[in-house]
Amino acid sequence: QVQPVESGGDSVQAGGSLRLSCVVSGYIYTKFCLGWFRQAPGKEREEIAVIDADTTTYRDSFKGRFAIFKDYQKERLILQMTNLKPEDTGMYYCAASGDYCWRRQFTYWGQGTQVTVSS
Repeated sequence: QVQPVESGGDSVQAGGSLRLSCVVSGYIYTKFCLGWFRQAPGKEREEIAVIDADTTTYRDSFKGRFAIFKDYQKERLILQMTNLKPEDTGMYYCAASGDYCWRRQFTYWGQGTQVTVSS
């Protein structure tokens, strides 16, 4: 069992960058799926990227600007975001699964960290 805890959200200008961090402790060493999600104001939560022992997958709209990776030293899941746009504003969530990413079954969710991008 794991309780993800996100941090790193902030208010930035368009074109800026942010690094979001999610503490997942020892879960970082498992083969199971970890992921980042976003919920924009008035919209449903959407997947950004997921990573497990075998694969890293990005949704098309996030390819090239966002990068997901594991920081084993700090036992954290990272989301590096560049060239941020106002439409990237939203609450960002980290989630953990007890299975591989292809099942898309996320059991453990963090409380989220807010990202606001101004033009």
